[in-house]
Amino acid sequence: MTADRPRRALVSCSDKHGLADFAQALVKLGFELVSTGGTRTALEAAGLPVTDVSTYTGFPEMMDGRLKTLHPKVHGGLLGRPNLPDDAAAMEQHGILPFELVVVNLYPFAETIAKPGVTVEQAIEQIDIGGPSMVRSAAKNHAYVGVVTSPSQYGTVLEQLASGSLTAEFRRQLAAAAFELTARYDRMIADYFATITTPVAEHIFPQSLVLSFDRRSTLRYGENPHQTAAFYVEPRPHASSLASAEILHGKELSYNNLLDLDAAMQIAREFRQPAAVVIKHNNPCGCAVAEHLVDAYTKADAGDPVSAFGSILGFNRPVDRETAEQLSVPGRFIEAIIAPEYLPEAFEILTTKPKWKSNVRLLKCPAFLDPHPVGMEYRRISGGLLVQERDEDEDPRANWTVMTNRHPTPQEYADLEFGWLVCKHVKSNAVLFAKEGMVVGVGAGQMSRLDSAYIACHKAGERSHGAVCASDAFFPFRDGIDQIHQAGITAVIQPGGSKRDDEVIAACNEFGIAMLFTGRRHFRH
Repeated sequence: MTADRPRRALVSCSDKHGLADFAQALVKLGFELVSTGGTRTALEAAGLPVTDVSTYTGFPEMMDGRLKTLHPKVHGGLLGRPNLPDDAAAMEQHGILPFELVVVNLYPFAETIAKPGVTVEQAIEQIDIGGPSMVRSAAKNHAYVGVVTSPSQYGTVLEQLASGSLTAEFRRQLAAAAFELTARYDRMIADYFATITTPVAEHIFPQSLVLSFDRRSTLRYGENPHQTAAFYVEPRPHASSLASAEILHGKELSYNNLLDLDAAMQIAREFRQPAAVVIKHNNPCGCAVAEHLVDAYTKADAGDPVSAFGSILGFNRPVDRETAEQLSVPGRFIEAIIAPEYLPEAFEILTTKPKWKSNVRLLKCPAFLDPHPVGMEYRRISGGLLVQERDEDEDPRANWTVMTNRHPTPQEYADLEFGWLVCKHVKSNAVLFAKEGMVVGVGAGQMSRLDSAYIACHKAGERSHGAVCASDAFFPFRDGIDQIHQAGITAVIQPGGSKRDDEVIAACNEFGIAMLFTGRRHFRH
């Protein structure tokens, strides 16, 4: 703005965090404030001079606030180009004042529809009309108007205004953020209307899918050093999600760290008793439950100590001193740990005692075990996107059926339950051996189930004697049963559903192996 042209800011904000201080700074920089109902009241309460938009337009606010900024004197001031003679003449003729700055954020539609029991009428009243209209007008005319849509922008805006005016590049960045805001806002509303106007299957999987995530950070690289990567999060990630975890210590997280930390969380939260999970390349190489967390970790690490070197750990209880001492014994190397909390003594040990103390990433998620909605899972393929519900539903135990002459013993049944919960998180084909609440052998990601069984036998060694076996899908032939019998497996849990189920059941009866069918497969490609 030139020195002889007054500076004006149009302010209308639902989110008033930091607004009073920002507006105070604008006044000190010589801005006149024009505002609407609730925002005007808040600014006046802060002792700031402000003109009501109705006073400026000469048209009263009405219809319970639905109509207040949809006026030519408002949008003319946003869209007008004062440096163009025709625009300047029109503004002069109709008493339209130019705005140098527009500070707007929108009605909290997402927060409203997230509330339990919200009605359609309540949701509709939180559809902002004037706000997006002002944002879009200002963003279109960003060559002349700065459009501020988030409190996070206040600091940079003030820095630039203190030096004179917003740069053209920054105004363009603000406009881009504004159009992103209105696009996301409209998408939320469209998604909500899909839920109240279409069959369930259609609003879960709409005809057109538009995703919106915020970039949290760029990563050093992707799965491999030659791949670029970034971490994006949902606008409102659930408190129990990895995106809500707090990084307490350690090096920058990598792409692979994030994948493995998420896998560790998903498995550890399956259990209600203290549990420890050891993840390597997105698969559990160790997992155990026990009365005390330190014992769960000791057992989990013993499941495959060679593979556990350089692993990611997940705990479903706060890490205590005893567990931290075990984590820090010489010869162990840990990349990252996620847990609900770290007790002070444990945190001090992990950040001062082991050789890797300065490098290990420590993350906490207090809501680790909180119930959370089953989310959607997205996977890119060339030219498209596959979408499915995450495999997070609890299996109905009532559907489990003993298919053999011999029933599992109480200890076998407990181990079958444990093994089944872990096996669903292993890459297919998955065969897992469990014994006394710990994983003793895993065969993951093989092209044949027989190969997975062979690897599980190799990993378990002598510990397979008296252990149980979990298989994420059915055994297509009895040869898998023959193999695990030779390793000493006494009970099996699997979905069933093969046309050769009778042969598999007969093999188990021949060897005295107890077998459960769950009726539910858990492929994980």
